[in-house]
Amino acid sequence: MRQLLHMKQRTLVTLLAVSTGLLANPGAWAQTTQLKPTTTLPVVSNKPRPVNSIIAVVNDEIITRQELDERISVVEKRLKAQGTPLPSREELQKQLLERMILDRAQLQLAKENGMRADDLMLDRTLQRMAEQNKMSLQEMRNQIEREGTPFARFREEMRDDIMMQRIRDREVDSKIIITETEIDNFLAAEASAKAGKQEINLAHILVRIPENASAEQITLRRNRAEEVLEKLRGGADFAKMAVTYSDSAEALKGGEIGWREQERIPQLFLDAVAQVKTGEFSGIIRSANGFHILKLVGKRAGNDPKAGTEIVQQNRVRHILMKPSQIVPEAEVRQKLTELKRKIAAKEISFEDAAKNYSADSTAAKGGDIGWINPGDVAAFDEVIVKLAIGQVSDVIQSQFGLHLIEVTERKSEDQSKDRKRMAAREALRERKSDEALQDWLRELRDRTYVELRTEEK
Repeated sequence: MRQLLHMKQRTLVTLLAVSTGLLANPGAWAQTTQLKPTTTLPVVSNKPRPVNSIIAVVNDEIITRQELDERISVVEKRLKAQGTPLPSREELQKQLLERMILDRAQLQLAKENGMRADDLMLDRTLQRMAEQNKMSLQEMRNQIEREGTPFARFREEMRDDIMMQRIRDREVDSKIIITETEIDNFLAAEASAKAGKQEINLAHILVRIPENASAEQITLRRNRAEEVLEKLRGGADFAKMAVTYSDSAEALKGGEIGWREQERIPQLFLDAVAQVKTGEFSGIIRSANGFHILKLVGKRAGNDPKAGTEIVQQNRVRHILMKPSQIVPEAEVRQKLTELKRKIAAKEISFEDAAKNYSADSTAAKGGDIGWINPGDVAAFDEVIVKLAIGQVSDVIQSQFGLHLIEVTERKSEDQSKDRKRMAAREALRERKSDEALQDWLRELRDRTYVELRTEEK
């Protein structure tokens, strides 16, 4: 979990005052300097005692020593819980400060582009997270706090995560191009593969090369990668080396990428571990964004659905959408939709007219008609749709967009094996490309961000 940036709203002047002790806790100061009977005045040194300080400037914002120390404390607890050997405090500080700088740069760019994650969006995200973990929101909150993170802090970390994901979607994912020829080649290669599908779990260490790096810079980064490889060969723990040296997003997880189907892994990585045994690591691999060392954590058989027909049940659905707001709270919206359902059932109004008159969705003009949808197209509707009879109106349901009434107007079964395979191939190719594209973008963002590191007085 990312450490919250609690001090964003403070001015530089205030923080400078804090750093010199001028705004240290006045209550505490008064208490320590109260006169006691039969005692003399304490001798107070004129030398300022910093209680906080600026450790980095990122564009026009700052990162403080307190923020960094809090982040270090959280990560140390997490690494200990995972059983990952801790690097030195100095190395962990360097790693975390770099992550905080990169996070801050992404958040700044998101805000510059008008992106926001309001409380309603945040609440829905947390609710979905709880549902995915098969627990209530309160149960998830209790678990988070048992692990030592205040829920208010966790909420704000999630808000930052949403903002960063949105800017990544815009700057990276939306610009990945998958051609029809690539899909054809992917499907042909998959069909000709003799071995069954496999899932592979990799961990990696990335030593990133700056954008437009000079030959000298590339040599220095190569030397750093060779230093890491030498330590690994000498018996150093891979996870510890990843935490200490890796520039990848997975560094603080010990470098572990996680289980993926092999077709979703970059071919460069697959080739590098083709002859590597489980638990062992590769040599140094060069990619466009740096030098990698890969560890094969594990292999297992993946899903290998038989070729042939794939019958999918499609539903034609229409809906009425209403969105809670600060003016109209969720409870009031639910009440309105419940009353609307009653009127539809009593034939006081048709579903089509109700959608035209009340729905906040772009489908309102069409009587709320979404059209034919497949399972998974609108995940929030899936469980409800399968239980609805044709023409039956659902109870009020919630999605990331708001509150809905839905009705299934038609059903049919379609053989969509060809379309599904092409869609799956497109997603696999996108995932292959996205990791490298994200690393490239992060490198470019870091290189164009103004960063001033400040050393504290001893």
